[in-house]
Amino acid sequence: MEKEKLDRINELAKKKKEGTLTEEEAIERKALHDEYIREFRLSFGAMLDNTVIEYPDGSRKSLKKDNNENK
Repeated sequence: MEKEKLDRINELAKKKKEGTLTEEEAIERKALHDEYIREFRLSFGAMLDNTVIEYPDGSRKSLKKDNNENK
């Protein structure tokens, strides 16, 4: 997410905390927040997909979900 958008989210969060957020700003804040959360989840998921646990016996297991596993 671009720095300008992150700055705007922080600005709107501060205004919300102060209680001076307009209806239009609340809608904008929600949209920016939703976009941030969506990008965070994608990034975090990719990080977990590339994470490996190494056990004391030397075996390794990926955290990547196996499509064949039962849920």
